[in-house]
Amino acid sequence: MDTTTVGDTGLLDTLQHEVALFARRAEQTRLGGVGQVRTFMDRAAYLLLNRLDSEGPMGVKALAASMGIDSSTVTRQVAPLVDTGLVKRTSHPEDGRAVVLQLSPRGHARLEEVRSSRRQLMAELTQDWEQEEREAFCALLTRFNGALSARMSAPDAPGPEERSSS
Repeated sequence: MDTTTVGDTGLLDTLQHEVALFARRAEQTRLGGVGQVRTFMDRAAYLLLNRLDSEGPMGVKALAASMGIDSSTVTRQVAPLVDTGLVKRTSHPEDGRAVVLQLSPRGHARLEEVRSSRRQLMAELTQDWEQEEREAFCALLTRFNGALSARMSAPDAPGPEERSSS
């Protein structure tokens, strides 16, 4: 029997409950890593800095599109990163009117500090796991996140007000 069918409420209840617990615990700790005060970073900031690091400098619209969020949200979330020197705003080389966002050297160092702390936390949390278990968990979590992302970007996906009521 396929254990992911809607009829299997026991397994699906356990899954939704464990996902809810994970989300709460992740938010409580912000997965800040070891020495959380020093390595704390807001989730939005971490994701934006990570994206700029992996994809390089880009405009607000491109950054928003690559993250699946609205341009106004990116603008709002980037402002404190610019103010604190983690992100630099520069003029587009071909169109001086357009703004390009780029990870600053300070932003890169800060991001690496947070990543290192989070890697240490992940190592501690999974220290008694076999390598195959870590790999399987990563693969399944990546797959789960991909399914969530695909669902949220589908044309018939519920809007934010519909999602918040479910």
